[in-house]
Amino acid sequence: MSSEKTSSGQLFEYILTHHRGLFATVFLLPISCLYTGFVYLRNHVLFRMRSAPARHEQRVLEVVRQIEQWQQDGAKEKLCTARSGWQTMSEMVPKYKLSRRNIHIDLYDILSIDEERQTVRVEPLASMGQISRTLIQRGWILPVVPELDDLTVGGLIMGFGVETSSHKWGLFQSICVAFDLVTAEGKLLHCSETENSELFHLIPWSHGTLGFLVAAELKIIPARKYVRVAYEPYTTLNGLTEAFDRASRDTDHNEFVEALMYSRESGVLMTAVMTDQPQDDGPINAIGRWYKPWFYKHVEGLLGHGHSRVEYLPLRDYLHRHTRSYFWAMEEIITFGNHPLFRFALGWALPPRIELLKYTETETTRRLREQHHVVQDMLMPMALLKPSIEYFDDHFDLYPLWLSPMAVFENPKHLGLIHPYRLPDGRLDEMYVDIGAYGTPKKPGFDGRKALPELEQFVIDHQGYQALYAKTLLSEKDFRRMFDHTDYDQLRESLPYCKQAFGEIYDKVSSKGRISPVEMRKLKSNEVPAE
Repeated sequence: MSSEKTSSGQLFEYILTHHRGLFATVFLLPISCLYTGFVYLRNHVLFRMRSAPARHEQRVLEVVRQIEQWQQDGAKEKLCTARSGWQTMSEMVPKYKLSRRNIHIDLYDILSIDEERQTVRVEPLASMGQISRTLIQRGWILPVVPELDDLTVGGLIMGFGVETSSHKWGLFQSICVAFDLVTAEGKLLHCSETENSELFHLIPWSHGTLGFLVAAELKIIPARKYVRVAYEPYTTLNGLTEAFDRASRDTDHNEFVEALMYSRESGVLMTAVMTDQPQDDGPINAIGRWYKPWFYKHVEGLLGHGHSRVEYLPLRDYLHRHTRSYFWAMEEIITFGNHPLFRFALGWALPPRIELLKYTETETTRRLREQHHVVQDMLMPMALLKPSIEYFDDHFDLYPLWLSPMAVFENPKHLGLIHPYRLPDGRLDEMYVDIGAYGTPKKPGFDGRKALPELEQFVIDHQGYQALYAKTLLSEKDFRRMFDHTDYDQLRESLPYCKQAFGEIYDKVSSKGRISPVEMRKLKSNEVPAE
């Protein structure tokens, strides 16, 4: 019996490793569609039945009650949210949830929209898809709308959220007006620029190590029906990086800026603005329809034509233009996914659920991923964009590269885990660029286990930052070199019960707190003892 079980397991691993595209098409997509249907029912039908913004205070009191119970029980374990780690966007899974006390935070509502103040108040588990659909119906949109519908407000605030409007508005946390936080003491604190301002500026990037977020107030701006996108191909690195820098700093004329690099010297710069009325300078392109080419392939085709072009994309199509193909990661899962026949027949089923992609990882695919695959976002000073691209080309040879500009604003008290870039002459430059590298590098002899630590050192040495949803191999010392812990440490010392309830950020994002999906399955089946 055991030999039959072993044989079937080996066959399953062989199929997943060597025929992943076939497996994804025949099995994963149908299961993913069923799961998406379940999620839709949960998020729309059951949500409407259970949604009750008026019960927000009651739900917050339930969070407080759980923390008070933890204190009464001796405050022995550390705390974390009860939300499943499989739902995160990271390719890793939180191991710490197995050994910490789970606090149930059933907070998923849009609480109120204040059109006069141009703000929306939401609970932390409200998702980007939920918020954008609600706001667009009323003629509004968040200034920064990260790509995937399932991303939650809490995750984007406590972690990292960027989009092509971030050159103007900053990272997702920069559009936040206020936070409501339940501390480990069991107190509900309102945090803003004027109230508990130290907490307000240190909650972003803190990964839930200062308290439990229970509400956030976000800026909103008027929405328009279309986004006018101007595509400008470049065939020299100097030309593209200089144009990208200029466009990113021209916030008066460019609401959105991004670039896709297809080689060391070639790429396409895209600048865009919202509009209600398309002009005759370009066609309408509903790029979000299931049968349309994947966006990055569409852009690559424009590079081949060698001349500029204008298109009008429906607003939601633009906001989620990379979703169907998970940027370009889908090409390595379903290699024929962009073929016209596949798009026409099954394009509507894309993308498969991230949770299922993680759950079907095998020991072999894990080893191959760690050695040969890259999923990283490095946030580099705009002034160092050219040498950063040269570094990626020299050490990875991985294309496309996604370039998304982002402002890192300094607050009057200089609080926060990240800060603007200090130029050699001492001046501060707030403009950074997110360099997204996703896929299999073509550099001969590439080994991610060696290349990632070297990349992290390059980022530290050049005052950059690593997006912490991705895997990090930083030591705790280097992690503290990358992220400024000065005020964060002092705040944790001053907050009652904080250090008892929560580990440090590093404890949650490093290999201490995260493991591969394969290792998590082993832990859950008691094949490997939990730490």
